[in-house]
Amino acid sequence: MSDSHTHDDEEDNNHVFLDDSDIIHEVALDDEVLPEASDPIRDSNSDSDSEIEEVDDSDHIFTGHTGELYAAACSPTDIALVATGGGDDKGFLWQINNGDWASELNGHTDSVSSLGFSHDGKFLATGSFDGTVKIWDVAGNLKGTLDGPEGGVQWLRWHPRGNILIAGFDDSSTVWMWNTDNFAFLMSFNGHASSVTCGDFTPDGRIICTGSDDATLRIWNPKTGESIHVVRGHPYHTEGITCLAINSASTIALTGSQDGSVHFVNITTGRVVSSVPSHSSSIECVGFAPSGTWAIIGGMDKMTIWDMECSSARSTCEHEYGVTCMTWLGASYVATGSMDGAVRLWDSRSGECVKMFRGHSEGIQTLSLSANREYLVSASLDHTARVFEVKDFC
Repeated sequence: MSDSHTHDDEEDNNHVFLDDSDIIHEVALDDEVLPEASDPIRDSNSDSDSEIEEVDDSDHIFTGHTGELYAAACSPTDIALVATGGGDDKGFLWQINNGDWASELNGHTDSVSSLGFSHDGKFLATGSFDGTVKIWDVAGNLKGTLDGPEGGVQWLRWHPRGNILIAGFDDSSTVWMWNTDNFAFLMSFNGHASSVTCGDFTPDGRIICTGSDDATLRIWNPKTGESIHVVRGHPYHTEGITCLAINSASTIALTGSQDGSVHFVNITTGRVVSSVPSHSSSIECVGFAPSGTWAIIGGMDKMTIWDMECSSARSTCEHEYGVTCMTWLGASYVATGSMDGAVRLWDSRSGECVKMFRGHSEGIQTLSLSANREYLVSASLDHTARVFEVKDFC
C-alpha cells in the first residue's frame, strides 16, 4: 500500500489537489464589483488613439466664437491683426500670439458669412446672412451699415485701391456697390438670371468679374454698370459657377463649377482660352500663383496644379476629404484646407505634400496668410481659428 501511494504521488508530479474537506469558510462575491480583465493590446491602442487625437501643431488658438467659423482674414498692414466671423452672429478682431486682446463685433442678427480688410488695412467689412454689410475700424468701432437687397451676403470684395465695396447675395441676381467713405449706395449690376456666387475686382481696379448659379461669367465696367461680356454655352460651364480668381495682370479669369469643369477666360475678349480636364465632383476653390503661370484647382475629389504656359497638368494630387480652400504662400508652395480638419502644404513644383498641420477636429472653411507671410490662419467648423507658422515655406 505504501509503495502504491508513493507511486501515485510521483505520477501527479508533486501537484497539490484540494477537495471539499479542505474548505474552511465560503464568502459570496458580487460579480459586478469584480474588475474586468484588461487587454494590454487594446489599452495600448487606446492610448495611441488618444495621443493622435490630441496632436496640435498650432502656435495659437482663438476660441472666442461659440459657433462654427465661416470666414477669416489677416490685415494687409498689421502683421498680427486677424478678423474672424461665424455662426454665432459675431465677428472678432484679435491678434496672433496675443491671447489677452480681442474686440467683439456685435450687431449682426445672423451668421457672419464673409469679411475682408480694406486695401490700406484701416477698415474691416463684415457681411452677414441678415442681409447687411457693416464697416468697422480696426479698434472694433462700428462706422456704418450698408443695406442690400433681400437675402444673405454670400461674399464681399474691396476695391484694390479705394474704399469701394461690392457684394453678392444668396437670394438676388444682382451685385451691389457702395462708397464706404459716406456709406452711399452707388449702383447695382443687373443681368445674371440667378444668385451671384462669386465676384471680384481685377487687380488694376478697372473691371469687375462675377460668376453665377446661372452658369455664366459676366465682365462689367464698374463706372457705368455696363455688362461688357457674357461668357456662357459651349465650351463653358453647364452648371453653376462656384469660385473665381483673376491673375495679377488683370487679363485672365479662372472659374470653377459644380459640374467639375474649369475654364480660363480672356477678360478683354470674353473668350474661353483654355480648359482643364473635368474633375469628378464640384470645384471648391481656384487660385493663381504669384507669377501667374501656374494655377491651383481644388475639388472634392483632388487638387490639380495647372501649367498655363504648357496648358497641361503639372501634378494631380489625390485628396480623400476634398479641398475646401487654398492660398498661395509664395512662388512655390500652396496651403490647402480640407473637411478632415488638416492643413496641408504642397510643393507646386513636385506636387508633394511637404507638411501637414493638425489641430482642428472639423472641416476648414478658409485660410489667410499674415502680412509678414510668417503665419497661416485657418477657420474651422469646430468653433476655433488656429495659427500655424509657415515662414520656412514663404
